[in-house]
Amino acid sequence: MIYVCKVLQITLPIIQGGMGNISNAKLTAAVSEAGGLGTIGCGTMTPDEVEKIIVETKKLTNKNFAINIAISISPYVTELINLVIKHNISVVSLSAGNPVPYIPLLHEQGVTVIALVASVKHALKAEEAGADILVAEGFEAAGVNSNLELTTFTLLPQIVKNVNVPVIAAGGIGDGKGLAAALTLGASGVQMGTRLIATKEAPFHDTYKHNLVNASDTETLLIGRSVGRLRRILKTPYAMKLKDLEKAGMTLEQYSEMTSEQQHVLGAIEGDMENGFVNSGQIAGLIENIPTVKILLDSMMEEAENQLNKSIEEIKDIRKNE
Repeated sequence: MIYVCKVLQITLPIIQGGMGNISNAKLTAAVSEAGGLGTIGCGTMTPDEVEKIIVETKKLTNKNFAINIAISISPYVTELINLVIKHNISVVSLSAGNPVPYIPLLHEQGVTVIALVASVKHALKAEEAGADILVAEGFEAAGVNSNLELTTFTLLPQIVKNVNVPVIAAGGIGDGKGLAAALTLGASGVQMGTRLIATKEAPFHDTYKHNLVNASDTETLLIGRSVGRLRRILKTPYAMKLKDLEKAGMTLEQYSEMTSEQQHVLGAIEGDMENGFVNSGQIAGLIENIPTVKILLDSMMEEAENQLNKSIEEIKDIRKNE
């Protein structure tokens, strides 16, 4: 954990997940200012759009932040890497595709590479290619998901056991107890997305935020299984329409069109839940308030420390009575 904080130049072992086309400077800067690693997710945005967010983020914070490139989703991977080099971004996370071809180039520029993986096999390949840090993401996570459907807390310890680089846990984590659990299973920190949506700095529609606060434990849907493109989203009128269409035999082309980044923006930014969708991880059922990012991250660290200390004391008491 200390090593990860040092390498990423952060004070708290908490990373913001890439949020695709709804990424913005305000939330990215807020996470970095609070001591975590803010992240700009490039999604399908053009290099010009991403560059504007980079410039704006640098105006809001002088702390470190990362760029997330979704390899198989973005049509501009090479151009985005050039942007990273141009603006001296020191951390890049690579997801949704094979990171191997891009790691050497990024290392040549002194960039720390984080690779998102969803299996031990993927983790070993990324480590062999030189990834500095791995993110083990379970299918509890929001948005585009692995078809392997492994849960975070089964995936995480298996990856930790098989690699020698630090591993970050992602998917289903949104509070201090989740952080404590991840650390106990060998993680060096956590990555969050959904929980950061429901914060004061996040410039998303209030309907999105309040839907998360009011969500139950069964308020998310996995769509796209029939076409091999899994995505976890929040239950909304549009989400139920997607589910019904998929049952009726939706084609991959139809699915791609109806789950485009434009539909995501429509839901998340404009709050139109009839014609757009919003991503959400299964952690939604634990979200009860909309704090500032700093209050959230600080409270997570305090809760994690208290939970770990409590567990240690309980284990000691049990051992005494053996």
